[in-house]
This record gives sequence, C-alpha cells and structure tokens, in this order.
Amino acid sequence: MPTASDLPIVIAGGGIGGLVTALTLHKIGQPVVVLEAVETIRPLGVGINLQPNAVRELLELGFILRDLDAIGLRITEWALVGLNGKDIYSEPRGEAAGYLWPQYAVHRGRFHMMLRDAFLAKAGPGALITDRRVLGYSQSEEDVTAQWQTRSGFTGETKAALLIGADGIHSKVRAQMHPEDGGVQWGGVLMWRGTSLAKPLRTKASFIGLGKHDKRVVLYPISAADAQTGLAEMSWIAEITLDGDANWPKDSWFSPVSPAQFLEHFADWKYDWLDVPALIAAAPTAFENPMIDRNPLPHWHQNRVALLGDAAHAMYPTGSNGATQAIIDARELGKSLCNLGVTPAALADYNNKLCDPVTKLVLRNRADGPFGLLKHIDQLCGGQFDDIDTVISPKERADFMRAYQTAAGFERDALNASQPILSCSASLRSP
Repeated sequence: MPTASDLPIVIAGGGIGGLVTALTLHKIGQPVVVLEAVETIRPLGVGINLQPNAVRELLELGFILRDLDAIGLRITEWALVGLNGKDIYSEPRGEAAGYLWPQYAVHRGRFHMMLRDAFLAKAGPGALITDRRVLGYSQSEEDVTAQWQTRSGFTGETKAALLIGADGIHSKVRAQMHPEDGGVQWGGVLMWRGTSLAKPLRTKASFIGLGKHDKRVVLYPISAADAQTGLAEMSWIAEITLDGDANWPKDSWFSPVSPAQFLEHFADWKYDWLDVPALIAAAPTAFENPMIDRNPLPHWHQNRVALLGDAAHAMYPTGSNGATQAIIDARELGKSLCNLGVTPAALADYNNKLCDPVTKLVLRNRADGPFGLLKHIDQLCGGQFDDIDTVISPKERADFMRAYQTAAGFERDALNASQPILSCSASLRSP
C-alpha cells in the first residue's frame, strides 16, 4: 500500500484549489503545508458556482449541505434569454434536475473562508503560512525545495516531498515549468462584476444569461430572499466585447469602479421582468477586469512538481466551472497519491487523467462555452425572433447544452452513476 512521506507536500497558494488540496491531503494522512502570498486571507470576490460533481466531493471531505446553505443558495434553473427578453433555453439544475447533489451559487469569499477555517481547525495554524509568495523551485530525485519571498523582501526555502503549484493565473510555479507558454491571453471581452440587493427572478434560484454573444449580463442569487423585504443578494456580471487589438490597455487586472462608469452600455436593457440598469446601479461598487485565460499546456507536471487549478488551466468563466474544476483537480490528485504514493509517478498519473480533457474544456470555454448558443442564434437570425423553436429546435438546444455538461464532467446520468473520485475512507499508510 502506498505510504505517506515524512516530508510535507507543499502547496503554493491558499485559494480554493490550494485549500481543497490541503484538506484532501490532510484527510488521507499526508503532512501538508500551504504557503500563501497574502498576509491576511480575506473574503474577496462575488458569486461563483459549484456544480454537483464538486459538491459531491466536498461532502466526501466532510462538509455537510448545511455548511454550503450557510454561504450560498441551491440553484434550481439555468436559463438563456435573448436581448429581446424572450427565452432561448432553460433547464432545471441540481436536485431539481434529478442530480443526487445540489448545484450551489455561493459568495466566493465566504466559500474561501469556509475552506480556510476547516483546514486550520484540522491541521493547525502552522500548516497555513501567509506572506510567503513562492517564486520558484529546485528539485532532486528525493525531494523538492520551494523558494519563497515575503512582502518585506525576506527570502527563504521550504523542503517538500512534492510541490503543488496552486498559485493562480499568474503562477510563478507555472512560469518556471513552462517559461515560453505565451502568458495571459485576452480575447477582447471586458467584464464588470458586482452584487446588488434585488428580488430574485423566475424560480427564485435561477441562473440567467441575458443578451447576445458580444454583449450580455449574467445574474443569479447567492442568498435566499429576505423574509421581510423579499430581496436577495444577486451576483451579476456585465460583459461587452471590444473592437480592435486584444491587448489589455491598463496596468491593473481587477480594479474597483463605480457602476456609473459603464452603465451606459446597458442603459436600455429594461424589461417587464428585469431592469438591468437599476440592478447594476444598486451595487455599492463593481470590479472591472478583462476575461482572460492561459493557453493550454502540454503537461502539468515536472518530476516532483505539479500544477493545479488556474495555474494549470485558467479558463474563461463562461461555463461557471473554474472553482469546480479546481476541486476536481484536488480530488484526482489525492486519488493518484493514494494509488501510487507520494511520488513523481502519482503526479504523472494525475496529469494523464486530467490534462487532455481539461485542455478541451479550456478551449470550449474560450469559444463561449454554453453561451456559444447565443452566437449560433445570432448567426441564424441576428438575435431577433418571435418563436425560438422556428429558429432552432428544442432538441438542438438541449443537445448543445448536454455536450457542454459532458465535457465539463457533470452530465447528470453519468455523474449519478459514478462513484466519488476519492471516498471519505481513503488514506495513505504511515511509513
């Protein structure tokens, strides 16, 4: 049986992927240390989605549905609506669609804090070290050394059995492993994100994509409606595609802005069921950032070093599965370690299982993921229709969505029939 290593596995990055990996390693009995660049982890961000395949793995880690209910909402519908306000496609989601597990819309920051608190409670404060930005690594046949720096400029090293680069889209671990990968890629889409208090729409737990392929708004609740006011915390993303050379024209990647600075792009998006300008204007602030990803890599590992999450496969958020894939990465890595021990062979096995299929998913998301249906409809009718069934059949629309779910690993029947990636009783044996 594979055994645990005396040296810890070091994880560069204490984000969602890094912390789910750390929780997984701790649960299977492997010493682990997380080195996080920021001095204080705070509940940052807006809404994200956790697909049923990720929720299943979180439950296997020991979380319960009540934990997720406390930080988000179970989504019951996914809907695509044309710029004319008419339905293009809708389907039930999560338990309402017959999945054995819910789909959740959660506040990213609250979910992050839930993971952090759970890891600290299990592994102790010494297992999560902040103000340690991993800059690179050196390795031998027996171990790997992570090289890090503090905000004040102090440098140091931490020796490990394996190093997992979960340090995000601007990963230093990735940069060393793949120095000529082409850097961050921007295709010209500019996004503004925010949260507003508003009445939830449709099923009261609906994820809605509205507009055309080159200008759209995505909105969904991340809390239940207040019993007295009827208002829920609504997460929204407003997107436009810019013309011209796709080079990000600013120095910053994620900047706070006033909603008034971009509201003009959506000023006439008013329907009898939704006032988009009012929704955006109700946000106290918004965050502007380009929709970016990284070109797929030929491999995610190099001997005793592996990449995970955005460091391995940063993708457009069009499929609402970036966090989900990071969770799946962590669990597949844990399974490989249980099968092959704390070895380079385990990292190669993890890579062989995920690199190729996730590469296809990155490229599918770059082509607009499930929102690609909007582009197809725009090509067919310019986005204008009275009856969508006369433009594209219900079967064609359903097949389009099912193909995406299959590629992303959460097609209902296949997922319901499968076993968890890593069972709650899986473990490494002490050496």
